[in-house]
Amino acid sequence: MSQHATEITHRLVSTPGGRIHLVEQGSGPLVLLVHGFPESWYSWRHQLPVLAAAGYRAVAIDVRGYGRSSKPDATDAYRMPALVEDNVAVVHALGEESAVIVGHDWGATIAANSALLRPEVFRAVGLLSVPYAPRGGPRPSDIFAGMGGDEEIYMSYFQEPGRAEAEIEPDVRGWLSGFYAAFSADTMPAPGAPDPHFVSKGGRLRDRFPAGRLPAWLSEKDLDVYAGEFERTGMTGALNRYRNMDRDWEDLVAFDNAPITQPSLFIGGGQDASTTWLAAAIEAYPVTLPGLVSSHLLDGCGHWIQQERPAEVNRLLTDWLAALPN
Repeated sequence: MSQHATEITHRLVSTPGGRIHLVEQGSGPLVLLVHGFPESWYSWRHQLPVLAAAGYRAVAIDVRGYGRSSKPDATDAYRMPALVEDNVAVVHALGEESAVIVGHDWGATIAANSALLRPEVFRAVGLLSVPYAPRGGPRPSDIFAGMGGDEEIYMSYFQEPGRAEAEIEPDVRGWLSGFYAAFSADTMPAPGAPDPHFVSKGGRLRDRFPAGRLPAWLSEKDLDVYAGEFERTGMTGALNRYRNMDRDWEDLVAFDNAPITQPSLFIGGGQDASTTWLAAAIEAYPVTLPGLVSSHLLDGCGHWIQQERPAEVNRLLTDWLAALPN
């Protein structure tokens, strides 16, 4: 590995919505890495040096509302087209015309929509944990309302401004540790236990989190990094992504059932509800992702895939990138 590849650079770049903080390592073709909830650029700490060593310019951002990036006050400032334009602005601010974009969790959905809305900028797309499911069907809030019976699914729980913040912000570190553990393969609740994706009437999401044990991928130091960011920023910017799902449904009506045609990659966890609940979306890939190069489910892996299984994810990413047309 060259000395240049080992150097990490932090910077802020201007975007239509303010500024985006990014971390950059390496030189070569640009690979833009987009995190999910509730994380930061730090979730790509295992990928940045490996991509740099493989000859890529690896750039991990703090999504709008997170970390050191701008946090607009308006809830509707976090709608999907605005986040796509943030990614475009980052590419251009780095002096590039195009990039490969890779996302995890909400970042996967942001990456997919970046490729869909701006194909001239994003020449290939990698999706981790959350499959591509084209816009279509009923309004998201109506779907959520019909799930869980007497219980409330977390996407609905996150909708009301201030409600989830009141649960999380008095003990950010404790809440995050439980949330990460709840969806990690080695610490998630046993089959048949109350599902941590749902909230009972009058309850809290954290009531169903595992207690007292961090997943193997998460050190106390790692947890300190995540907790320190959210203790400083609060949770509203991150939660506002969930509060724009109906707006996204309205904004993207012109892309109803639209396929993503660029070369693509999917990597999911075999024990992740994102891949079991959305199994039909994966089955539809021949239609929805006609440019799919490869699709992988990692046995015994939970939701935090690039942190739970960094070596496997790095190998799959670098193999896919190496096979892309220049």
